[in-house]
Amino acid sequence: MTTATTPEYGLKELQLESTLGGMGKETVRDVPLIDLTDFESRRSEIADQLWSAATEVGFFQLVNHGLDVKLVQSAFALSEAFFALPNDQKARFPLKKGLNAGWEFMSQVRPSTRTADQKESYQITLPHMDDLWPNQTVVPEFQRIMLDFEYRAWRLGMDVLSCFAERLGFARDFFTKAHDRSLPDYQSTLRLLHYLPMPEEDLDESLWRAGAHTDFDCLTMVFQKEGQGGLQVSPGKDAEGAGDNREWSSVIPRDDIITCNIGDMLMRWSDDQLKSTLHRVRMPKPGEYRGPRYSMAFFCQANKEVMIETPAGKYPPISAADYLLQRIQANFAEAKK
Repeated sequence: MTTATTPEYGLKELQLESTLGGMGKETVRDVPLIDLTDFESRRSEIADQLWSAATEVGFFQLVNHGLDVKLVQSAFALSEAFFALPNDQKARFPLKKGLNAGWEFMSQVRPSTRTADQKESYQITLPHMDDLWPNQTVVPEFQRIMLDFEYRAWRLGMDVLSCFAERLGFARDFFTKAHDRSLPDYQSTLRLLHYLPMPEEDLDESLWRAGAHTDFDCLTMVFQKEGQGGLQVSPGKDAEGAGDNREWSSVIPRDDIITCNIGDMLMRWSDDQLKSTLHRVRMPKPGEYRGPRYSMAFFCQANKEVMIETPAGKYPPISAADYLLQRIQANFAEAKK
């Protein structure tokens, strides 16, 4: 990995996110629902809908997307089995520094909240998984099913990104080549998430399951479980309407729907045409389900050596490795204080 060339970018992002910690106002907002039925024959129509959603809102949901709900449920079941292990067992698969692979527990401190997210996670990034897979006696079938799920999520993500590629004037397979699974610098990640249960008596209004943030990648696809809500979105990552003046809308979880958002990398790659959107996972309110919350997210992140060069040249070229390094340094800076 080369060194970051413009660290002031990360500082700017840190300062921005630090203004976004307020509760804000909750409102009802429709998240665009996009039907992927007959994707190839309806490609132009679907691409129009994706472009409209991504340029106007930055968040959208996919239905009839081709991923079997039973496969998603199997992955969720294995995720729960892994997180149910004692911490000393999970600690045998520690997060590898700078490689986004392995297990972490409450290590992420958002600049927007300055408190640790109330969650644990396990990252699957293919080139770095040596010694990080629980074996058959620990969590049976974990590696096989997760690898299959990772591939299918990647394939779907590349279909979505191919629509954006053509609208940006790139070749249809432009982003597929930029997210090449066969190369050692591949860095797309499947992230399993377990948000901790929150008993009524332990409620602390200063805590968040995940503080307000934008993602670093090109495209994020989030899988949720019905009945386990909390995900909220607030279109627009700029500081206007920050803090308590921002409007937040809840995203109702459904087993058969994938919630997607544009990340910072694709926003830059598109000369800011595609909108990276703030989102968070709030704590349960009185009377709501307060048990554990599980989700899975697939992050489409371009391979490290790929150069991000924008169509109109609004930003200077930068490698995906350098870009992500800047964003990670900004988002985790608070944890080092």
